[in-house]
Amino acid sequence: MATNPTYTISDLAREFDLTTRAIRFYEDMGLLQPQREGPGGRNRVYTARDRTRLKLTLRAKRLGLSLTEAREIIDMYDSPRDTGPQLRKFLAVLADHRRELEEQMADLVANLDEVKTHEKEARALLGKVEKKA
Repeated sequence: MATNPTYTISDLAREFDLTTRAIRFYEDMGLLQPQREGPGGRNRVYTARDRTRLKLTLRAKRLGLSLTEAREIIDMYDSPRDTGPQLRKFLAVLADHRRELEEQMADLVANLDEVKTHEKEARALLGKVEKKA
């Protein structure tokens, strides 16, 4: 009979290149729910489910989602209900995030254009100064 794998906080920290403090923070946010073992429940024992939730949390972070949004989406996938509402919620969150990124991109393009204009003006002024010298 195969046993379900378990992980220590150090195992997960090493695997995902995180600090143990970050993992405890994700736990405080309700993203991970390790079992407690040892004297006074001091030792955290993470299951394969916790490992998967951590992996999904980090993926959501890379997408730029907030931890609250990540938790809502990950929690929906934990429920055995119909996946339709889950997918609609995920698409809505992604659409909002895409809009934010597109706005940031437009701001960056405008900022770059402004920098290019200033560079062009500064080069022209420098050219005039160097001709006089």
